[in-house]
Parts: sequence; C-alpha cells; structure tokens
Amino acid sequence: MVRAAAFGWTTVVSDIFQEVDEDLRRDRMEALWKRYGRYLVGAAAAIVLVTAGWVGWRDWQAGRRAAEGGRFMAALEQMKQGRNAEAAEAFAALAEQGGGIAALARLRQASALIAAKDVAGAIKVLDMVAADTSADGALRNFARLQAAMQLLDSAPLAEIEQRLAAVAQFAAARPLARELEALAKLKAGDAASAKSLLTGLADDAEAPAGVRARAAELLAALGAAR
Repeated sequence: MVRAAAFGWTTVVSDIFQEVDEDLRRDRMEALWKRYGRYLVGAAAAIVLVTAGWVGWRDWQAGRRAAEGGRFMAALEQMKQGRNAEAAEAFAALAEQGGGIAALARLRQASALIAAKDVAGAIKVLDMVAADTSADGALRNFARLQAAMQLLDSAPLAEIEQRLAAVAQFAAARPLARELEALAKLKAGDAASAKSLLTGLADDAEAPAGVRARAAELLAALGAAR
C-alpha cells in the first residue's frame, strides 16, 4: 500500500514538474516553494501516516474497549462533517484516558486542530506525542515530522533542522527527515544545500522509491545535472 501510494505521488510530481523551467534561478526559489512545496511534503507525510496508523490500530485492537472504539470513530465522523473543533475535543478526551490509544488520539487531535486552522495548538499536541516515551517510536517520529511540516512556512530554518535531527537518528524515518530538511533549506533560499541533500536522497539505494523519485524530480526542476 505504501509503495503504491508513493508511486502514485511520483506520477503527480512528474506531471507538475514538466511545467517548470530546468534553468530555475535562485531568486525563483520562493515561487517554486509556494507552488509545489506542499505537494512534496504531503507525499512524504503520507508514507509515515500509513505506518503510524497501522501501529496505532494494532495497539488499539490489542487492549482497548469497544466503547472507546465507538468514541474514536464518532470523532472521525465529526472531522468528515467539518466539525473539527468538536473532533479535537473528543480526541483530547480519549487521549487523557491514557493507554495504547492515547498517542494515536493525540495525532488525530492535532489533525483536527490543523483542519480548524489552529496550527499553534496542533504543534503543542504533536510535541506532546514526540515527548511521550511510552508511545510507539513510529508515532513519535510521525509527530515530529508533522510538526516540522506545519512549521515550514513560519519557523526559522534552525528550528526545523533541530526538530528533524531527532527524526534522522532513526534509519526508517531518516529519508523523510532529509526530504523535509531539503525543502526547508529551499524555502530559506539555500539552494546549494538543498541540492546536496536531494542528490544524496536520489542516490540512496536504501531510501524508499518514492522519496528517491521525488528528489530526482526536484533536482531536475532546480536545474541540477544528474
């Protein structure tokens, strides 16, 4: 499922970057980010979300009661209906009960807050998950990646790098952290460093195929020779 999703996004990114001049200059980095950055970030996060969701579901199925399951699904339905503030409160209440569902409920709470345009509140919740040593490592890393992604437009590059450094310590999440770091450097106008990171990703045989493909596509858009 993850591989298929990655290839699907690769096709989307390929179509997008056909429109981009390969001789892109440094002074157009901001325009490139505004137009294409979120597509790439969304593709990266989707891979981790699938993994995080599976881990959370496994823990939930192992030890939670049916009543909690009903409340969780009800909160998801609220999000589908656009009642994001209510959903955030419902997920927060579930998380306060602790147990295996807490971290997953917090992640869903953060998603609901983001949908409700409360990014600052979402960051606080994501940081709670990242700092929760009782939570599964995959969920904690997803929280770190999601927080970094939400801060790309507002936080200093140094803060983004600090957040991603914690993720990069784990081999499974390192390629996604490097991808977001490259986008953050590109957003900050450091095209040279971004190209270096993207080149490393494109050539990394152990990185997911989707990450490698996106790195190669972005390098081509930046006019980097391969």
